[in-house]
Amino acid sequence: MRKFTALLLASATFAAVPAMAQQSNTPTATGSEEQVIVVFGKGETRQVQDVTSKELLILAPGTSPLKAIEKLPSVNFQSADPFGTYEWSSRVSIRGFNQNQLGYTLDGIPLGDSSYGNNNGLHIGRAIISDNIGVTRVSQGSGSIGTQATNNLGGTLEFFSADNSDGFGVDANLTYGSENTMRAFTRVNFGEAGGLRGFISGVYHKADKWKGGGEQKNWQVNAKAIVPVGAAEFDAYFSYSDRAEQDYQDLSLEMINRLGYEHDNFFPNYATAIAAAGRKFVAPINNLDDSYYDASGLRKDLLTAYGLTAPLNDNVTFKIKAYYHNNTGQGTWGTPYVASPNGVPMSARTTEYDIQRGGVFGSLNTKVGDHDITVGGWYEHNDFTQARRFYAYQSNTIPGLDHTKFLTNPFFTQWLFDFNTDTLQYYVQDKISLGDLTINLGWKGFQVNNEANPRIKGSLSAGAIKSQDWFQPHVGAAYKLNDKAEIFGGFTQVTRAFVSSATSGPFATTQAGFDALIARGLKPEGSDTFELGARYNDNVFNGVVAVYSVNFRNRLLGVQTGAGIVGNPAILQNVGNAKSVGFEAAGDVRLGGGMTLFASYSYTGATYEDNVITPTATIAIKGKDVVDTPKHLLRGEVAYDSDTFFGRLGANYMSKRYFTYLNDQSVPARVLIDATLGYRFDAGMRTPVELQLNAVNLLDKQYVSTIGSNGFGNSGDNQTLLAGSPQQFFVTLKAGF
Repeated sequence: MRKFTALLLASATFAAVPAMAQQSNTPTATGSEEQVIVVFGKGETRQVQDVTSKELLILAPGTSPLKAIEKLPSVNFQSADPFGTYEWSSRVSIRGFNQNQLGYTLDGIPLGDSSYGNNNGLHIGRAIISDNIGVTRVSQGSGSIGTQATNNLGGTLEFFSADNSDGFGVDANLTYGSENTMRAFTRVNFGEAGGLRGFISGVYHKADKWKGGGEQKNWQVNAKAIVPVGAAEFDAYFSYSDRAEQDYQDLSLEMINRLGYEHDNFFPNYATAIAAAGRKFVAPINNLDDSYYDASGLRKDLLTAYGLTAPLNDNVTFKIKAYYHNNTGQGTWGTPYVASPNGVPMSARTTEYDIQRGGVFGSLNTKVGDHDITVGGWYEHNDFTQARRFYAYQSNTIPGLDHTKFLTNPFFTQWLFDFNTDTLQYYVQDKISLGDLTINLGWKGFQVNNEANPRIKGSLSAGAIKSQDWFQPHVGAAYKLNDKAEIFGGFTQVTRAFVSSATSGPFATTQAGFDALIARGLKPEGSDTFELGARYNDNVFNGVVAVYSVNFRNRLLGVQTGAGIVGNPAILQNVGNAKSVGFEAAGDVRLGGGMTLFASYSYTGATYEDNVITPTATIAIKGKDVVDTPKHLLRGEVAYDSDTFFGRLGANYMSKRYFTYLNDQSVPARVLIDATLGYRFDAGMRTPVELQLNAVNLLDKQYVSTIGSNGFGNSGDNQTLLAGSPQQFFVTLKAGF
């Protein structure tokens, strides 16, 4: 395998050599705008980049679009699997804000806060097959005020599905690789630009875990249609996803030193798990939390949307879209802390989810002189049911339960809640064009009503709480220095709404705790973002630099009252502010002959501004670095693409990250190398046939990927880390008929 790695590394470098010999200041067709992967927001009054589908196409098929954006400045992405799709480990943060503080949409459809707890949306990987994404737009600041999100303190990720314009055809690819990975994708395209068009698509993806026993698999169906009716267009979208992932074991630094990076759960060794649950440990395992029998995340999602875009006259356009999302989910865990009624010394604990949410959003745009004015609104009603249940294993020798299947017939329900959330949001925006100067003025406002109604209350709280902020301003400007260069800057103020859940937010505490929160006037989190930057774009170089300052107000912290995995109620409180200042730079150079270079760098200085004061102690975190926020991110890649050969070699550096608020525990910096090699040939079909080889973690680096899987502690080691996947290889055959 080492020889093969060296060969791939040498080959990826060699693939770039022919272009080096023929580089010029004038790109060839393969270096033209059609080949651009990242567009640096030309004309925008804020820091924003568009990542095209070409980025996903050159990665291993099935790679998460979140992993595809990790090359952008200030984007910190982590996952314990090679594709970035394993949701328990998947984390994305921007400028120090975690993934629950970012906004996510697909064709405008709100996807919620990307929480693993799954209370108000779904991960992008379950909303659309990655092959069907056309563009991903990343705003490092608080994003567009027109985004359907009430949690975008630190940025927005807007995904747009592909719009077919090539007539009838079939695209297909088949992937095989490490850990018996098998993936099959097919898309049937129909129609042409400006006419009736769309696609029907399906995928099946299955892989063994890279350590321990078990597998991760999903299948998914997408369909999209756009129907012109006169000057108007109707659009429809459908997605169904069925995902089942067996979990990797959460680790601590002590466990890594004692047990190694490849330590995992007991599955499929049931007898060993039974012995450990009975406190009969076999060295080096020495406690109940070193390994569990099995754990998993199960999710089934149905997402539909129907929209209309209609010009009312030459200067007025009306848009409206309605959507519906249904989710059924279970997170399972073989717990040694609760025995089955039949005497088995462990049971299967679940957190269960049932989402039924629907909504509508729309906008009216008019152009009057120098003004481009848009008024928009969004309403959503979300019925969310969440439960904590326990299921019995069959006997001490036969489990009788399959953690990859939805469990039924519980012997105990600890709590069961119905949550109702109503969201109303509006925005007003005016884009003013004054020659070389563009000014954006606007604001948004929302009211979110949260209500918790217990069917089985347990030790958690019921009640109602509201978050409201009717004026969240945005002002920005861009000035064109010449045809190639511009400067931009702006200010945005955003408030984050409370969420309705028994595992996060104001209801994830005792009734006494909730009543105290209301009495103290719990405040929603907010942020003030200032940014200033410059862009440059010509036929050879495309780049951006920016500086920013962010004030994070009314930070909420759930103070844990026990081990995260056990699920004890937390005590939520406002704990002051945090401050971030940073610098971002990115650029690509098109050298001609199919050769391109890309690099990005970001510095993030994020610190807490206040100590945390609890009823029993003061935690002196003032001046400490924000957890899971590396100061330095550096990415670089060299790529080559001709009519036949293509390849890319990329390096990703992340500096150390703290996983305690007092900064006494951290994981070290790491550099990861990925590579792609490909060959395409004309077989007389609609598109050339491609053979593509992808290597992930090419140099087989051992490292910690995700931190904070079970939250962050004040100090000391904590079982909240996940090991990153080792060296993996995948080969893909692509064809278009």
